[in-house]
Amino acid sequence: MHALPAAPVPAPRRQLFVGTSLACAAGATLYGGMLALFLRFRHATLAVPQSEWKPAGVTVPEVATNTMLISFLAALVFAQWAVYAARRGIRSHTGMALGLVALVGVAVVNSQAFVYGQMHLAVAGGTYQMMFYTLTGTFLALMIIGLVFTAVTAFRFLGGRTEDREIVAAHAMYWYFLGAVYTALWFVVYVTK
Repeated sequence: MHALPAAPVPAPRRQLFVGTSLACAAGATLYGGMLALFLRFRHATLAVPQSEWKPAGVTVPEVATNTMLISFLAALVFAQWAVYAARRGIRSHTGMALGLVALVGVAVVNSQAFVYGQMHLAVAGGTYQMMFYTLTGTFLALMIIGLVFTAVTAFRFLGGRTEDREIVAAHAMYWYFLGAVYTALWFVVYVTK
């Protein structure tokens, strides 16, 4: 009697990657809607003769906002480096890359806090202030989630689960999402003013 051949190896489950991609899609929809509201309020305010959208005397610290944009280029390179190193099983490089992603993330949060300090806007000062803090506050919440995701990824991968490379790839995708969100925020809020 002959035995049947072994069944094929089941396809890897990618729940974390798919879940992260769905969360990024939902976040992009949320943030796109918020940016659309910002632009709609801006257009409605500027349609009234002799009205101002941004309060007089408020200047945007462009060096800090441009530095945040450039910092995301570094964060994305480091996140992709972590994926590259994880696929090759190089734990030290993966850990260094994840640490650098976290360092750049903390620097971006610090830069946003500097922007808040320089602009001196009251939260309840008007529509511009409300929308400004809503957009940048949501971005900060997404950044904090990204920093927590980085910490969890580092603890999991460096803690011995080196075969679990999906979390490193999902981590990189989330940081690409954060880079896209900040680019849209930078252009709509900080550049077009």
